[in-house]
Amino acid sequence: MSAAKVKAQNLINENPVVVFSKSYCPYCKATKATLSGLGAKYHVLELDEIEDGAAIQDALEELTSQRSVPNIFINKKHIGGNSDLQARKAELPELLREAGAL
Repeated sequence: MSAAKVKAQNLINENPVVVFSKSYCPYCKATKATLSGLGAKYHVLELDEIEDGAAIQDALEELTSQRSVPNIFINKKHIGGNSDLQARKAELPELLREAGAL
């Protein structure tokens, strides 16, 4: 397994909520605003601000078949991107509580 894949998997395993993001991405900003608005504790990895960001994005594509950001995980489960998160807005508080992120 590649170092990037191990790093991504460790972040997913060790945090109740992980958002793989890019700092300039409007969809990523919307996701972070939604989670912050609910008071969720979440870990963000800005892929455009780290040296191995491209490799991690490749690893996430292998893990999830999703290349785009944000790439969101709650309770070790892949949620998808911002539109997927927004579509599940009604159940988010429950998902976040179950994950221990609220």
